[in-house]
Amino acid sequence: MSYLHAIPCSRHQSLLPTHEILSPSPAQALQNPYIQKTHPAKIVATQLSKCTNLLQLNQIYAHIIRTHMLHSYSAAFHWNNIIRLYTRLEAPKKALDIYIFMSRAGVLPDCYTLPIVLKASCQLFALEIGRQLHSLAVRLGLESNEFCESGFISLYSKAGDFEKARKVFDENPERKLGSWNAIIAGLSQDGRAKEAIDMFIGLKKCGFEPDDVTMVSVTSACGSLGDLELALQVHKYVFQVKSKQKSDTLMLNSLIDMYGKCGRMDLAYKVFWEIDQPNVSSWTSMIVGYAANGLANEALDCFHYMRESGIRPNHVTFVGVLSACVHGGKVQEGKHFFEMMKNVYQIEPRFAHYGCMVDLLGRAGLLEEARAMVEGMPMKANVVIWGCLMGACEKFGNVKMGEWVAKHLQELEPWSDGAYVVLSNIYASRGLWEEVERIRAVMKHRNLAKIPAYSLATRLD
Repeated sequence: MSYLHAIPCSRHQSLLPTHEILSPSPAQALQNPYIQKTHPAKIVATQLSKCTNLLQLNQIYAHIIRTHMLHSYSAAFHWNNIIRLYTRLEAPKKALDIYIFMSRAGVLPDCYTLPIVLKASCQLFALEIGRQLHSLAVRLGLESNEFCESGFISLYSKAGDFEKARKVFDENPERKLGSWNAIIAGLSQDGRAKEAIDMFIGLKKCGFEPDDVTMVSVTSACGSLGDLELALQVHKYVFQVKSKQKSDTLMLNSLIDMYGKCGRMDLAYKVFWEIDQPNVSSWTSMIVGYAANGLANEALDCFHYMRESGIRPNHVTFVGVLSACVHGGKVQEGKHFFEMMKNVYQIEPRFAHYGCMVDLLGRAGLLEEARAMVEGMPMKANVVIWGCLMGACEKFGNVKMGEWVAKHLQELEPWSDGAYVVLSNIYASRGLWEEVERIRAVMKHRNLAKIPAYSLATRLD
């Protein structure tokens, strides 16, 4: 963990505009004669509870450093508040920095510290740090704490080390619901949908009642399987879990996504209208669902209504919109929405957006425009984008561009047969049989072969 560096106090903080400074700041609060007798740590804790952005948090932390407050009030509780907020504001690196300072100050973490630090480690995919935290938890007797245990399972799952995640899960015979949720979520997010559903069945057999966190992961896994009968059974569990005490929007959004992946946008639409105040994820799930099922007009209409309702689209929304344009062959609309994303909403295109545009242009036979799009990307094209362009070359029998694309694909995936097969097909479509034989000889020499796929179905018995 030596690479983690300290957070310096900015010497420019005093130059911030007045309206950006906390009112009152911790320092101002401490100087107020009416509250001088108030516990300084309580003042800072109050300021932290009201903090909503990194600028404010950095100001508060700078004050803490200047006043040496954590030397006078060194209980883990005060450190935890700062670490938690940096993690919540998606600054995991800074959260881990402060944990290092806490350790160097001789303050032992408690059962609240470790789950927070584990969450920061998950955000950074810092598996090695997680392993060190696990060893520390064992020494402190915290490895079986509900929140620590679920944190370790989440960390190992996110890192793809399911053997270790399962070992942590199995070693505690008195595991709580949080641990079940962590292992189910890890399996679902890693595409191991069948195992996630099996684990959910195990949860039920052990007498646990699932909560909203459980069902979000289960519906996601069910959607990945595309099993409608299973989806209908899962919906019944979601109905049972629905709570009057808190919003069910996240859970309902996951149902929309599930039905979309099962090809039942009519059912997704019914769930959508159950939501009192659809958020960006609700609308996006509908748009992506329509697009994935080839309902381009419905997807674009949904996007129109979303904008009319005042909901700001995000980068995932535009993936759905551009995918709809691809499926509907709407080239001009796709170009319009791509520019809208950049110029109206200031969203920088990602791989998925470029992939959609290359696919859209390629399917329309606009191969030179597609090539210009690839060459104009601010990042190097990945296999998916090259694959879209390769597919277009095959469709239109473009030998020259096909050879150019195949070269890039072979550099990225020298073990794959895909580029060779498509290039062979392009040669065959043009009657270039000597080139076809040459490609087949190369494939045979390199022992390249297709890997067969498979499908499966599941029931909640």
